[in-house]
Amino acid sequence: MNDEEIAAKRSLIERWFPVRYLYLRNGDDVRACALSPGRQCLIAVAAVLFSAWTLIASGGLIFDLITNSQADSAVIRARAASERVNADLQARLDSAVVRMTTTTGSIDDMATMVERRHAALTNVMGMFHGVDGAEMALRPALPENTAGRSPVQRILAVRLDQERLIARAEEVSQTRAERLRLAFRLAGLNPSAYAATGPGLGGPLVEARDPRALAAVLDVDEAFAVRIRHAADNLNDMRRLADAAEGLPFRRPTQARTTSSFGVRFDPFNRRPALHQGQDFAAPLNTPIYATAPGVISFVGVRSGYGNTVEIDHGRGFKTRFAHLNSMAVTSGQQIALGQRIGAMGTTGRSTGVHLHYEVWMNGRPQNPARFMKAGDQLVQQE
Repeated sequence: MNDEEIAAKRSLIERWFPVRYLYLRNGDDVRACALSPGRQCLIAVAAVLFSAWTLIASGGLIFDLITNSQADSAVIRARAASERVNADLQARLDSAVVRMTTTTGSIDDMATMVERRHAALTNVMGMFHGVDGAEMALRPALPENTAGRSPVQRILAVRLDQERLIARAEEVSQTRAERLRLAFRLAGLNPSAYAATGPGLGGPLVEARDPRALAAVLDVDEAFAVRIRHAADNLNDMRRLADAAEGLPFRRPTQARTTSSFGVRFDPFNRRPALHQGQDFAAPLNTPIYATAPGVISFVGVRSGYGNTVEIDHGRGFKTRFAHLNSMAVTSGQQIALGQRIGAMGTTGRSTGVHLHYEVWMNGRPQNPARFMKAGDQLVQQE
């Protein structure tokens, strides 16, 4: 840059920011402070940065207010939907009461209808055998004092309890199935791909897909058959997803704190960006390490950079790797159970300190272990 260009730039700056004087008076003492063009430029830049920060902060506050407002609206809509469902159920029960009290059929006809529904409910309730908490949730109501009540009133009370039971069966199966689907989505997996595999439950609930056919098989009204079909479908999905989840690496290898996550980070040795294909946990030497899912030990030994390593094949294309171990408590080909101790934390291999390097692989590609552990936390909450 020649002298003429430098002079031109100085002239432009002095034109925008000429020398200004700031006079400070203290009694009779007057002092003058000169503001040079350079100082005025710094003040102007600071003012611009402060204004920009103010605009960004204000925008963030407005965005948070809008987001919170939308969340409140969603809660209100969900609450209104729940109230509508409850109102619909109550309306169905009221309608059943009216039909039962105004029927012209005999007591024998009403009793036969109740018996048929009871047989269908017994079929459904049997499907919930072994589901944690289902027995308590689906327990029939204690019979009220029937003294002085007519046969019609007693039959009506049984009918209303049947309505309550099928509603609870729908709720239990759907709620648990949705929680399992959420856990699979948290792990980045498609729940439909796992719910669609495996044998279905037997009996007429599986064979008869059409509501009319199911109503004919169970010898009940079609509306009641539809509700039974819905509860059975959700229960099928729930059991298949639960069975699949038991074989996937959803649990934590250790309760130690996380020191490095999955993704690009600066390599601790050469300080260059590199892909970190697992998650690191730090704890004292010889902290126990546990299997995150059942499987077969596919490798035990030393791998370059990993040090002492244990690898487990869980099937379905899933594999887990545990590296930098101080000791290993398993052998290659050994069947391993969920939560079984496989070794102890160490600092072997390319390591800067005592820690566990944990990887999850699916179909030959590394996955983010944090997603799978988050799914496991979701499953633990619903147990």
